[in-house]
Amino acid sequence: MLAVFPSGGHPGIPGRRVAVTGLGVVAPCGIGREAFWSGLLGPAPEGPRRVKDFDASSIYGPKELRRVDRFTQFAAVAADEAVADAGGVAAMGVDPSRAGVLIGTGIGGIETLEDQIHLMMEKGARRVTPFLVPMMMGNRAAADVSMRYGMCGPCEAIVTACAAGTQSVAAGARLVASGRCDVVLAGSSEAAMTPIGVAGFANMTALSTSGLSMPFDAKRDGFVMGEGGAVLVLEEYERAVARGARIYAELAGGASTADAHHITAPAPGGSGAVACMELAILDAGLSAADIVHVNAHGTSTPANDMAESQALNKVFGMPGPLVTSVKGITGHSLGAAGAIEAVALALTIANQTIPPTAGLTEMDPEIHLDVVTGEARPWTPGPSLSNSFGFGGHNGTIVMVPPS
Repeated sequence: MLAVFPSGGHPGIPGRRVAVTGLGVVAPCGIGREAFWSGLLGPAPEGPRRVKDFDASSIYGPKELRRVDRFTQFAAVAADEAVADAGGVAAMGVDPSRAGVLIGTGIGGIETLEDQIHLMMEKGARRVTPFLVPMMMGNRAAADVSMRYGMCGPCEAIVTACAAGTQSVAAGARLVASGRCDVVLAGSSEAAMTPIGVAGFANMTALSTSGLSMPFDAKRDGFVMGEGGAVLVLEEYERAVARGARIYAELAGGASTADAHHITAPAPGGSGAVACMELAILDAGLSAADIVHVNAHGTSTPANDMAESQALNKVFGMPGPLVTSVKGITGHSLGAAGAIEAVALALTIANQTIPPTAGLTEMDPEIHLDVVTGEARPWTPGPSLSNSFGFGGHNGTIVMVPPS
């Protein structure tokens, strides 16, 4: 469990408090946190959620850009925004050996791999780029970010399908809470909207045939693919206060569990998700009654939405806390989803507004949740969860609370 601990007199497990002091995001609804937030409050798009007008030339030169997969570019741009938002490396004044990077992914550089396979089949093995392996490897994004900022502490890539982002943020917070690091850049990135990536998900009937992302809707028929990346700056709380940093939220707890049930299907009744949420809440020194909002995984697939709703009911009762899924706007960006949604939750707290669940027009009568629909809902921020669940039975939950 995460040794991260909160405000408000809750006992928790001893550990240093963790502040979120910087946010960076690349998403289909907007590049940069302001455009992203505006997009979350806007109308639901239709069809695949690609990141348009993306340009990583501020990070990489023209020659280098050709040697960096799109998923790494997303992470690099998001990290650059997050670090600047936190005041910059110099302002953080961190010892390089006590600064870490955890950037997860579900699939990694599949665009590069697919392109190079086509090239080999057409022109032979000798034409395959010598940069193939460093471009496609799942740890490339974390490595690039650590080198860019000279962060010499732990540098890792968690690869747990659609739970990768949430688990990376929780693991990064654990490094700060435990005293190993003072600052961690944590997040995830994905760029898997290639012909073979789309075909694979389509042929397993996971994708929406209508092209609509409709979390918790009676007519939902699968997820809509997305892409993107997000990075959060996690910093020891008192240190952040002392340097006058803006604190979006406190990352108060987190947990990770496995369903140990099926490679793609969630456990019946969401048992693994139940355990994950309960552990994360315990880790934050809170009780289920303290949680007032959940940023749901809410993929728009029949099985996943039902399992998550059942898990939420078991943990919180009915109807429970206010729930939203931003995937009605962003689509499902696989390994990037958890980090993008962690940024969404931090902004939800900072802006005192819960984005609506776009695409939801007819609530599934078998789902008993208080889902925010139609328009954004003003709220008084309180302890909140963000959930992610991935193929392989991986579950991740983080708990954020307003800064104090």
